Amino acid sequence: MLTTDYNALVIYTDGSCLPHPRRGGYGIRFKFPVFLDMDEFIIDFPSPSYRNSTNNSMELLAVITALEKLESIKKINEIYRIIIYTDSRYVSDNYKNAIYRWSKNKWILQSGAPVINADLWKDFIKVFFRIKKRIDIIWIKGHSKNIDNKAVDSIAKKSANSGIIKHLKVVNVRRKISPQKVKYGSIKPEGQRLAIRIITSEYLHVQRISKYQYEVISKKSKYFQCVDNIFTKENMRVGHSYLVSFKKNQSLATISKVIKEVTK
Repeated sequence: MLTTDYNALVIYTDGSCLPHPRRGGYGIRFKFPVFLDMDEFIIDFPSPSYRNSTNNSMELLAVITALEKLESIKKINEIYRIIIYTDSRYVSDNYKNAIYRWSKNKWILQSGAPVINADLWKDFIKVFFRIKKRIDIIWIKGHSKNIDNKAVDSIAKKSANSGIIKHLKVVNVRRKISPQKVKYGSIKPEGQRLAIRIITSEYLHVQRISKYQYEVISKKSKYFQCVDNIFTKENMRVGHSYLVSFKKNQSLATISKVIKEVTK
């Protein structure tokens, strides 16, 4: 539900992520209160096209960038409240978790999994407190009849297709062989040994751990051709196959040891 406060600066944000190749963008719209007597009361901001992005990372980056742009507004001191509308539950449901829980738990969830996009969430917290204003982030239904939400959605999609390319993060990728889709949690940690092939690798700098997407290539395993994600400090290379042992009875599937590299 939209909040009516004619004395607040209202911001709409949206993120978009397109496949083949994966690239994302965001859209931002500022709507200034009338009492500020601005030259323009509505200002839109596009973004570059970000490679190796996700929809969640673009939604979050849109909010971060919007807050950063606030710092350059000359009349910011005359604004007492900022309302940000986003159609991302990921952002609206988690920004308080990031501030009050995740940051205090070293960016590790209760399950033991690292918080994804922790570097962006850390940037969000920094700029959130720098603003020193009341900031409310409110969810709005996407693709609704709201003209401002539609506007930032259009800006985000155009930005994702723009010719200005940036790399959000380093993700090494190889084409998967399995016909199955990625299903997080599909492989249970039962202390088993499995031959796996690494599809993607990404180093999470905040937690100092690697995130791998892998497929099971052990033909006799009940998990054959399953595709899942795992977090570990073990060093593995994309496109390579390994015999690994999993820890047993963990809420989060974790590799206890890389036994050896195997050839297909």
